[in-house]
Amino acid sequence: MTRFTLLAGAALLALATSAAASSFVATTDTLGGLVANASESTSDITSSFNDDKIVLAARDDAASFVASAGGIRGAQLEAALRHIRTQAPQVRADDLQLAQAILAL
Repeated sequence: MTRFTLLAGAALLALATSAAASSFVATTDTLGGLVANASESTSDITSSFNDDKIVLAARDDAASFVASAGGIRGAQLEAALRHIRTQAPQVRADDLQLAQAILAL
């Protein structure tokens, strides 16, 4: 092999490593932002609804929903999810996140 071929191969390897590292950083930044937004949404829920009778009545249904990974959806949980989304439309959380927040009350 010529010296030029070895240098070109080393340069390509360095570029590939740099691209992979920057891609990893961008991915972890994106995931970190999503987790922070979800956490902020659920903390808004817990502070706003900690004495709401509709939401508190759904705790057992929320526990079943979380334990079954969404397989069991009780009537009280459904009512609480509708109530939360009506009272706090700015909250951007899925049903599982809301059920977990209800359990945190």
